[in-house]
Amino acid sequence: MNTAKTVAIRILELCMQRNITVNFLSTQSAVRQSTVNDIVSGKTKNPGIVTIKKLCDGLEISLPEFFGTDAFHNLEQEII
Repeated sequence: MNTAKTVAIRILELCMQRNITVNFLSTQSAVRQSTVNDIVSGKTKNPGIVTIKKLCDGLEISLPEFFGTDAFHNLEQEII
């Protein structure tokens, strides 16, 4: 699995855990709804760290909490 897909899955997992929609997360994070939708749909291949930080703020978690999963720890290096 690549990094962008792992980010998308993590966002969806966190929304499900909190019983919130992606649209609600976009409002809470002050990130455009289309941006969040593009990330979770896979349209965005390289979500920026500033955007991910804003989403973390909306989820009330830190960046280490967001990235501190086995899915991220087990990613292989991506050379494009």
